[in-house]
Amino acid sequence: MLTVVEARRRILDNAALLPAEVVPVASGLGRVLAEDLTARVTQPPAAVSAMDGYAVRGADVATAPVTLKVVGAVPAGARHEGTLGPGECVRIFTGAPLPAGADTIVIQEDTRAGQGTVEVLEATPPGRYVRPAGLDFAAGRVGLPAGKRLTARDIGLAAAMNRPWLSVRRRPRVAVLATGDEVVMPGDPVGPSQIVSSNALALMAFLACEGVEAVNLGIAPDRPEALQAMAAGAAGMDLLLTTGGASVGEHDLVQSALGERGLALDFWKIAMRPGKPLMFGRIGGTALLGLPGNPVSTMVCALLFVRPFLRALQGLPAGIETVTALAARDLPENDNREDYLRSRLSQDAAGRLWVEPYGKQDSSMLALLAGADALAIRPVRAPALAKGGEIQVIRIEGSAFSP
Repeated sequence: MLTVVEARRRILDNAALLPAEVVPVASGLGRVLAEDLTARVTQPPAAVSAMDGYAVRGADVATAPVTLKVVGAVPAGARHEGTLGPGECVRIFTGAPLPAGADTIVIQEDTRAGQGTVEVLEATPPGRYVRPAGLDFAAGRVGLPAGKRLTARDIGLAAAMNRPWLSVRRRPRVAVLATGDEVVMPGDPVGPSQIVSSNALALMAFLACEGVEAVNLGIAPDRPEALQAMAAGAAGMDLLLTTGGASVGEHDLVQSALGERGLALDFWKIAMRPGKPLMFGRIGGTALLGLPGNPVSTMVCALLFVRPFLRALQGLPAGIETVTALAARDLPENDNREDYLRSRLSQDAAGRLWVEPYGKQDSSMLALLAGADALAIRPVRAPALAKGGEIQVIRIEGSAFSP
């Protein structure tokens, strides 16, 4: 059986970078930039006031109090024509450009207005409350690098840089196909030997969190011709995710039925728990990941293999991020399969992170996964670990399974 690391490497070797497409900046949230985004303007374009007050010459307000003549007013969006002379000032508002000759701002709280004059009550050095030209960014500067997934803050910056259109990676296209006569959709009649399907819906939600275009192909019955017909709906997709297989053996039907339609199998079975019967291959131009039928196995494999593949398609880092925690209880030695234990995290008064794996780890127990906020990793043949020993964990709460 392959190791988790080797299986992920072979999957990522098949992740060709998706082509770029152009979208309006308003539609850029969550998209990945295909090229560096440079500013088309300088912000601010000229020195502007950071406060409401008076634009003055620093030499005139080096000492206070002093009375100046008010020769104009400049709201944001306007400008004062002419150059300030000695003893002159201009009423100015936040965001308005400084008049020629002015080099500092006296805030209105430090003044007393008169008839055509203003008394400056506090001495003010040059440069006070002035935003110089290009303080935020200059035209031509790279504001957002290629390969960045755009956040709401990034959209604001792109708009401020006067970039109405963005070159981004096409969204990955994924099809999901559940299999098995034993599963029915939520709300449908459940026979005595059937269970309610959760895998496909969980995967669709997972894919929505990843911002991909996904389609649910439904549940294929355990008949080769039916599975072949429904899997044909994945034509043109970047990835087909199947979940479950025939009752005679995990993925047996998927392998045989799709093998007749050109499935080139790369590997099947990984030395991990949960998720051992993971299958990977290609069918035409579409990558195929055959996920296990047990719901926990499906979602753990989605985190460890599907997510990195989708990220690699878009040029994003595809590694698995872990943090170090302390075991909250003794853990036994591990066998020849890498373990991913559903766990709860806590933090003590000293700021140390503790992880407590659940006592039962059966891969059918979806409720435990829903209540977990981490997966604790036990490497192959790891020795027994005493309480307080260090262990690597993958955080899942608020990240991998959440929008």
